[in-house]
Amino acid sequence: MYFKLPLAVALLALSGCMSFEGGSSSANDPTKPRVYRVSALEAPRIQNRMVESVNALRQAAGVQPLVLNSSLNNAAAAHSKDMAGQQRPWNFGADGTTPLERAARAGFQGVLLGQTFSETYETEMETLAAWMGQPDTREVLLDPRARNMGFSFYQEPTGKIWWTLMTGT
Repeated sequence: MYFKLPLAVALLALSGCMSFEGGSSSANDPTKPRVYRVSALEAPRIQNRMVESVNALRQAAGVQPLVLNSSLNNAAAAHSKDMAGQQRPWNFGADGTTPLERAARAGFQGVLLGQTFSETYETEMETLAAWMGQPDTREVLLDPRARNMGFSFYQEPTGKIWWTLMTGT
């Protein structure tokens, strides 16, 4: 499939930029996940890496690139933190809000087209690869109608990361 090459190149290029603790789970205790620690200073770089990687995949698919949208970033951040509080990855907020309502609450003026999320100890690039491996989340990432993207995360003290990506017009 033509999507794998750009993602593989991106993963290799970024592998030197990632900070892990605990070593690999196979080298140490296999019951403990390898923890990818994200500093507050790294957050904007992660957002930029993600939009660049998504845009490389979109270019390979022949669709227009996305731009980061601060309102969607804020909605994604709120949802990531909310999912961590609920301890479950899903579309709805603890207060019952939908992705559409969260985007509007964050001030997004366009039409929300999709949302994808993950609960993981994996990096953003590993998470993107997993999303591309599933038809429904790949469709969100490659929707030709999308022009804007929001992406954020919340990391628990244990290292678990809650990732959220939203797309819109």
